[in-house]
Amino acid sequence: MAHKIPLFKILWDEEDVESVGREIKSGMNWAVGPRVEEFEKLIADYIGTKHAAVFNSGTSALHSVLMAHGIGKADEIIVPSFTFIATANSPLFVGAKPVFADIEGETLGLDPESVEKNITGKTKAILPIHYGGCPCKIEELRKIADDHDLILIEDAAEAFGAGIGNKNVGTFGDSAVLSFCQNKIITTGEGGAVVTDSKELYEKLLLLRSHGRLETADYFTSAGLFDYIDIGYNFRMSNITAALGISQMSKVDDVINMRRSNSEYLTRRILEETDQLTPLHPPEGYKHVYQLYTIIAEQRDELISYLKENNIISKIYFDPVHLSHFYKEKLGYNCDLPVTEDMARRTITLPMYPSLSQDDMDFMAETIGKFYR
Repeated sequence: MAHKIPLFKILWDEEDVESVGREIKSGMNWAVGPRVEEFEKLIADYIGTKHAAVFNSGTSALHSVLMAHGIGKADEIIVPSFTFIATANSPLFVGAKPVFADIEGETLGLDPESVEKNITGKTKAILPIHYGGCPCKIEELRKIADDHDLILIEDAAEAFGAGIGNKNVGTFGDSAVLSFCQNKIITTGEGGAVVTDSKELYEKLLLLRSHGRLETADYFTSAGLFDYIDIGYNFRMSNITAALGISQMSKVDDVINMRRSNSEYLTRRILEETDQLTPLHPPEGYKHVYQLYTIIAEQRDELISYLKENNIISKIYFDPVHLSHFYKEKLGYNCDLPVTEDMARRTITLPMYPSLSQDDMDFMAETIGKFYR
């Protein structure tokens, strides 16, 4: 049987179908409804925060959390360039300036030393990512933020369920952003959330996601009037989407365990085939959830082409943001980020998902071995 291995597959079951179907068949509450609050409580309880506010995307969540923190014009936000572009763009959404710091080679997250060097009198916040599901050096970044009286916002879009010791990613910062896009640990197709212990921040987020409307009851079924007390957007997650999130949450630990088990097996098989690839090993005590399975490869671009010829889809995560046309040509960025650029030239993300079979992983490892031989 010919192998055809995509970059990712969504793990779903009949519970997901039935959960969404119940909300559709109700004939009510397709836009807003009780499943939203139920999903939020499950997220907050799992991560270990007091509050969670869900949004229609991780990008909407990023936009909203910066506004909720009061970040705006004349502020600088330290971000990685080795990330999905939404991380870097979010300061621009609120009129602030993204300042790129370099990454370190162990977790591929922000390098605390580089962050420290980029702090100025205008710096308002640090916005690190947990690359591919591996926690960054977030404890060191927390200390830097405290020492300089800065806001720390975790972009944990790829790291639902990751952690250090007994502490989950999402609980180190003043707030954290999650994503439920289709290739994430759990998915609602599109969706996101902000988690925080701050009641004040949480209440601002509720206003921002729903037109600045002070909602004391269900807008669509109440006869009462609602006041608009701030600027806001239509960033709400639908009740149907939240229902899917609830059923996905029932599987989250199984999904993470399957990803971790598959990644361990694939690493072992690849190393049996070749010494031309270097898997990334998280530091001791770090829980990696492998939303992405990324390795450092010699002849990376040629390997990508060879894998495609053999029906194995791989991808580069990420091209540096500071080298994109928008940042380089339109915004005039000229950055010295040697580790970022080196890792971007040599990293490759291979297929990884819960249902990936050992047979497929053997085929991937053997194909990689043949390429290097």
